[in-house]
Amino acid sequence: MKKLFLTSSVNCVADQVAKEIGKKGLKLLFITTPVEVEEGNLQWFKNDRKSLVDAGFTVSDYTITDKTRDEIEQTIRNHDVIYVSGGNVFYLLQKIQQSKCADVIKIYVEQGKIYIGTSAGSIIAGPDIYPARRLGKVEKAPNLKGYKGLGLVDFVVLPHWGSEDHKKIYLDERLEHTYNTNNKIILLTDYQYISVEGDMYKIIDVKAS
Repeated sequence: MKKLFLTSSVNCVADQVAKEIGKKGLKLLFITTPVEVEEGNLQWFKNDRKSLVDAGFTVSDYTITDKTRDEIEQTIRNHDVIYVSGGNVFYLLQKIQQSKCADVIKIYVEQGKIYIGTSAGSIIAGPDIYPARRLGKVEKAPNLKGYKGLGLVDFVVLPHWGSEDHKKIYLDERLEHTYNTNNKIILLTDYQYISVEGDMYKIIDVKAS
């Protein structure tokens, strides 16, 4: 049975996610691909990684960029958890398309390998990433062929809802792309995550510390 944890900011909810999983020392494949075109000191990314280590996961960094489908399949097979970081979801999808690994991820998740996503990693889990479209982000993926996501769930996660840092993004771009009936959309705050088990899911609120 598939089991996913979709977050806005895993740094805010990692402890609760780890408690729900209930096992320490799981080998977590930390897919860093979405941050390869991000700028700045990436402190949020460092905080996310540290939170997973502190929560008890054994974390291994990995990128699918320039990897073959077989290389990715072998690496995923040797880990307990697939974690996909935040960053540029369009660049991430481009690299998934180029490596032809979407079906590999989907097969392993459907067989029960745990999937944790944060921000871009949560968006990509849905059927369509177009609702998250941002012009500056799409430009970093010039060879992107369509917006079809992994389809691990039947809804689209829009992360960082209510965050002051993302208010302008939502009001100026994102809401324009989502104001239709094409997709089931979940607006997720940084202190929430979606726990998915099989075809059932629930939104968990975590108190800010």
